[in-house]
Amino acid sequence: MSVRRAAFIDRDGVINVDRAYVHRREDFEFVSGVFEAARELRRLGFFLVVVTNQSGIGRGIYTQPEFDALTDWMKQQFAVERAPIDAVYFCPHHPVDAVDAYRRVCDCRKPAPGMLLSAGRDLDLDLRSSVMFGDRVSDLQAALAAGVEHRFLLGTDGKCPPDTTLLSASLHSASFRNLLDAVLSPEVQRIAHAHSNVAVEGS
Repeated sequence: MSVRRAAFIDRDGVINVDRAYVHRREDFEFVSGVFEAARELRRLGFFLVVVTNQSGIGRGIYTQPEFDALTDWMKQQFAVERAPIDAVYFCPHHPVDAVDAYRRVCDCRKPAPGMLLSAGRDLDLDLRSSVMFGDRVSDLQAALAAGVEHRFLLGTDGKCPPDTTLLSASLHSASFRNLLDAVLSPEVQRIAHAHSNVAVEGS
């Protein structure tokens, strides 16, 4: 039986340099090694699923069409690099600093697990054998709540390893400087090979 596993990947700080509310191509700088990491994850049999809080929409800093346009462009870059993204999930809400209908407590804004659970249903994923890569504790908390067993904390923008001194050991599997370091690590390689049958469309 094939196992459909995802690599859940946060966007800002992991895929691109986090310049706060990035919504224009000219401000979007890919973190070094992200395409190589994505290709390796595909080779290992993972679906690539981006899960990203985008309260800039709810705050009125940019619009959803602007976010969608940037997302389409980002996905095109991954496709050109032979590492197509399978899905992108985003949350536009904020419980306090948002306008109108966007100002609410929701089940999709990380650390809530809604985006990951939706991906699990939509893509028929085995969440337990999936992995999460993020640069914030809220990424790991969302993955834990969704039942994702393997959770990796990365350094923001891939510049240096994250500080884990105050982080519960039960919350994260390991920490790395960036996505590429994590994907090439023995920990992730071991997880990838733990299941001999994988199913990724378009591989």
